[in-house]
Amino acid sequence: MPATPMSPAQARQNMVDTLLQLQKEWGMPEISERVAAVLRTVPRHVFVPEVSLEQAYATDYAPPIRRAEDGLVTSSMSAVRVQAMMLDQAGLEPGMRVLEIGSGGYNAALIAELVGSAGEVTTIDIDAEVTDRARRYLDEAGYPDVRVVTGDAEYGVAEFAPYDRVIVTVRAWDLPPAWLAQLTETGRLVTPMRLRGVNRTVGLDRVEGHLVSRPDHHLTVFVPMQGAGAHEERGIAVQGEEIVLYSAEEPVDVDALRKALHGPRKEFWPGIEFTRPDRLHLWIAGHADRYAMLHVAEDVLEHGPAGPLARQPVPVVLADEGSVAVRAKRALGEDRFEIGVFAFGPHGERAAQDYIDVLRAWDQHEGSMARIEVWPSGTPEADLPTDRVRVLDKPHTRTVLAWP
Repeated sequence: MPATPMSPAQARQNMVDTLLQLQKEWGMPEISERVAAVLRTVPRHVFVPEVSLEQAYATDYAPPIRRAEDGLVTSSMSAVRVQAMMLDQAGLEPGMRVLEIGSGGYNAALIAELVGSAGEVTTIDIDAEVTDRARRYLDEAGYPDVRVVTGDAEYGVAEFAPYDRVIVTVRAWDLPPAWLAQLTETGRLVTPMRLRGVNRTVGLDRVEGHLVSRPDHHLTVFVPMQGAGAHEERGIAVQGEEIVLYSAEEPVDVDALRKALHGPRKEFWPGIEFTRPDRLHLWIAGHADRYAMLHVAEDVLEHGPAGPLARQPVPVVLADEGSVAVRAKRALGEDRFEIGVFAFGPHGERAAQDYIDVLRAWDQHEGSMARIEVWPSGTPEADLPTDRVRVLDKPHTRTVLAWP
């Protein structure tokens, strides 16, 4: 007998049950009962009719909504585990006014359920095809009161401000002044941020004219923002597309670096276990001075520095004459790893020692969560927090990294 097809209602239950199980097994961010309830309610498959029911309700799949002519995804529905995390970061309550930046329709419907009939939801996207689609599927799913706006989210949507919450579902390299200006005095912004090449999704509370992070930011990946806030992050091609350096803040001798990476290396294993990698990456970004991110393609994993390295970009410390220290790891047993440093080039050992000093400080600090504060550009140094570790300056903002 053929199997009975799964109903959308059952698929929603299975999706939430899987999320809750992953939360227990892998230590994923906790999902509140209110968010779990709306995930069981809103028909996610209505917003992505191009994919199968199984794909629509997969917990870690981000269905593409719009592609450019070259095939690059310019808009997608976020993976449901990420949406659940951000909704809990937002702390939505009945009656709140919410602006969502980046439209797909489904997330706006979840927000509408959480703020209820007394609340207001406005969602904006720069792409008319995306907003037309969101409007159509929101109506079909039973959410006609959600406002859908076509426009450049760099400027927010002043017409319906102020907002208790602004939720950003695209990667923001900088935070436009309009987002802060359109928040209420006690409002909260939840947004992906790019911090020296490290991606974090952060809940930021408005505090007297600036933003202060809540202690629950997480690693996520989003498509980049378009329009006036777009920022193209170009890597330095060390070896074509196989080895690329990102977020370097100083000139790099590419020929010397390529030669160093394929030359001899020295290994250092300081006896530090590899824990909380997402927090570790931001710690390194905050504490290492001559810093960058190195990406090594999968097909060259057995050459140069790549053997035991992660396939994702890893933080590195640079030195003179193309020298570099690269983070590595090796297994200590089941689900346990030791973190190490590989040194390349004539000054690699010095870079490695600097890297190890950062790692030892991390180990002694027990992996605490960074505090992130965002201040308007032009804020004097004297007005910034005195415990700051690093200040990241961008056109609109000064972002302060500190650790308790």
